[in-house]
Amino acid sequence: MRLTVSRALLCLLALSLALASRAGADEIQFLNGDRLTGKIVSAEGGKLTIKTEGAGDVTVDLAKVKTFSTDEPIVVKSGDSTFRSKVSPGDDGTVQVVPIEGGTPQALALKDVTQLNPPPVKWTGALIFNGLVTRGNSETENIGASVNAVRRSEIDRITFGAGYYYGRQRNNDTGESSTNINNWFVLGKYDFFLTKQFYLYTAARIERDIIAELDLRVTAGGGVGYQWFETPTFNLFTEAGLAWVYENFSDQQPSEDHLAARLAYHVDWTPHKALKLFHNLEYLPNVTEPFVDYNLNLDAGLRATIVQNFFAEFKFEFRYDSTPAIGARKEDLRYLLGIGWSF
Repeated sequence: MRLTVSRALLCLLALSLALASRAGADEIQFLNGDRLTGKIVSAEGGKLTIKTEGAGDVTVDLAKVKTFSTDEPIVVKSGDSTFRSKVSPGDDGTVQVVPIEGGTPQALALKDVTQLNPPPVKWTGALIFNGLVTRGNSETENIGASVNAVRRSEIDRITFGAGYYYGRQRNNDTGESSTNINNWFVLGKYDFFLTKQFYLYTAARIERDIIAELDLRVTAGGGVGYQWFETPTFNLFTEAGLAWVYENFSDQQPSEDHLAARLAYHVDWTPHKALKLFHNLEYLPNVTEPFVDYNLNLDAGLRATIVQNFFAEFKFEFRYDSTPAIGARKEDLRYLLGIGWSF
């Protein structure tokens, strides 16, 4: 008798736990009558992701959803408003939310939901190292390192970059080694988005190239930009503005500064999760002598993932100064092969 009662109690307890678990789960109701339970993880771009017990993460089209509910408050973004609320089922194509804590529930159309649980704002970027050492008929040592980091929020974007490259080469006739690469740069940029695509920017870059007899170049300015595309696989923006350019040379040539126009663009494309292609261009013509005095900076390359956050990168950089230091060449072309870590 006791055994029968114990079994009955165990069955009742298991049923109660199952019902409680089901009652406490988030639920999606589809227009065709189907239901899906689990934990709603996020929503963005018209897609909603729910973590289910049996199938893991499942992504559904919000256009096919009748309504949904959550058992706990989640962050909801609708238009320019962001609030935290528990979500309750609503009429077809709506949900019930409480935008203001302690307020009354309000209907929110699913088509107005732009994000659920948006990811936190964080820094992303990469550290890259490259080097070449030869011994034998030629003796060279070339090393370099660079870093780039970007912090993107809903209303702004901060960009930071820096790099240093150094190289030495031995003369086989004299046996003496001389430095043939020695340059560095630091840059910073701030973009403030007036709309989802249109933004204002301010930027500054400081650089030095001892071999080109450039003791210091400072480029600082600002302007407007337009973000044509911004997705996980494709990004494109263009910029136009004005910049102050100051150049100080190592020899007896006097320093000079001028006001320049600035035209630039950036594009990157990820055709496969393990491959990324990128290209940047910046054109800085002197506003008084645009075809005589100008600087052109461009690079292009690709990154291939090796394992997890580690990647190999190949790129070429081209720098052109139409009015370089006396005795220096106008153009510099560099091919770089390196190993990097993304964060």
